[in-house]
Amino acid sequence: MRFPPLLAPGSRVGLVSPAGPLRDESDLERAIENTRSFGWQPVVGAHVLERDGYLAGNDDHRLADLNRFAADSSVDAVWCLRGGYGAMRLLDGLELDAWRARPKALIGYSDITALHAAITTRVGLVSYHGPTARAALTAFTRQSFQRVVTCDATGYEIGGSAVECLRGGRARGRLVGGNLALVAALVGTPYAFDLDGAILLIEDVNEAVYRIDRMLMQLWLSGGLRKVAGLAFGRFTEMPVEPSDAERPLGRVLREFADRCGVPAVADVPVGHVADHVTFPIGAMAELDADARTLIIQSS
Repeated sequence: MRFPPLLAPGSRVGLVSPAGPLRDESDLERAIENTRSFGWQPVVGAHVLERDGYLAGNDDHRLADLNRFAADSSVDAVWCLRGGYGAMRLLDGLELDAWRARPKALIGYSDITALHAAITTRVGLVSYHGPTARAALTAFTRQSFQRVVTCDATGYEIGGSAVECLRGGRARGRLVGGNLALVAALVGTPYAFDLDGAILLIEDVNEAVYRIDRMLMQLWLSGGLRKVAGLAFGRFTEMPVEPSDAERPLGRVLREFADRCGVPAVADVPVGHVADHVTFPIGAMAELDADARTLIIQSS
């Protein structure tokens, strides 16, 4: 796995909408302001304001912006404006050779997990599970993001007092994951994460407990979850309330899967659809110390 070049003042950052549409031009304006606030130069994709129902324009146009920036040697990073849905529709058309020839940072989360999976598994390039460009960045989120994409990530620690130990022990492996729904949806495709010996970090939004259970079971039955070295569950937010939640709450389900896998596991890692969340490099080596409730990024 290779890390992309770090970003620095003056870096040119391509802004793309590979999934869902922006609400209006104010989203784009905020993204441009965010980019400039780090001292970078925004380069706006030609089709970012388009809309095709729940998609940010048709597949060809969304893909064109991605592939253009991937091939452009003057662009140092690709920062996704939002998630939503639609990134999976682009995977077969990604110009992966361009990412191999010109490694650069890919940044985003949620539906962007599909792009992260393709870039890390097919190219061998670390990518960044971080805020979308249009987000209102809190001081916490901003500090974590800037630390990871502008500095050597070795020794970077993810954790905190709110993190819960589900199953003790230590594990070392490649840090992979992102949005659980996308991780599960990619099973059986050429773009699925390789979970063998990996530390899997996952989060989700708007999913009931039984659906989270079902997606984790899919990962188990497909064989991938049986091979992980460790589990790190992020935040699961805006969950629909079901009558069965009192008997089978999320915490119980996550602990069951930690025990089923028999590996060190933690929960409530500050990653997900929350205001304060950390950025982490997908594909980097990491060490999980579940008893200390820390996840430390290591060199490859």
